[in-house]
Amino acid sequence: MIAADTFSVTREDAQAIDDCWNRIGIHGDKSCPLLVDHIHCRNCSVYSAAATRLLDRYALQQEDRVQVADTVEEEVKTRSLLMFRLGEEWLGLATRSLVEVAPQQAIHSLPHQRSRALLGVANVRGALVACLSLSELLGLESGGGVASGARVMPRMLIIAAHGGPVVVPVDEVDGIHAIDERLLDAASRSGAHADAKYTRGVLQFRGRSLRWLDEEQLLSAVTRSLT
Repeated sequence: MIAADTFSVTREDAQAIDDCWNRIGIHGDKSCPLLVDHIHCRNCSVYSAAATRLLDRYALQQEDRVQVADTVEEEVKTRSLLMFRLGEEWLGLATRSLVEVAPQQAIHSLPHQRSRALLGVANVRGALVACLSLSELLGLESGGGVASGARVMPRMLIIAAHGGPVVVPVDEVDGIHAIDERLLDAASRSGAHADAKYTRGVLQFRGRSLRWLDEEQLLSAVTRSLT
């Protein structure tokens, strides 16, 4: 969900670096005499030096951005939230709890499941990861909430639970947004979320009522569901 141009290299940068690994290396015709000793380009000092140059340029670009930001007279503190939909409700979760947003995967049920929230396991890059129903944990009705004809793509959130990563299917992902902390503080003090489980506040954002989840309470509930 990070902008692609954040890690992009300018055309001049790319031309200044000889990507020999794509010409004569492991991704090219493999004619490089150094392959006999190094087996793979990633073990070669030429490859490492090129990577270092790119990282140094990225660091310089980041420093330039920081210097520009420092010229702003009044800094607005924000907090990054991933916004997603379950049924008819939009929710926000702090990105520090997020490992990855992944395509929808098949969920394999388990025999003798002890928790209603535990859906089974999903294969994430060859590893079996527990899959939980966030709708069940939050007491929400799943499905619906989208106008007829709207194109949505269900996703799976991989979140960092206390015992390891856990997969959570969601109906739609809107993206990551930086929310003014003043809005979040006001939402947490309003008391509108008093009856909502694992919720820090409810705020209006871009015409939507957004339920801001308490990640600590939620992750504790996730851990309990797995034991």
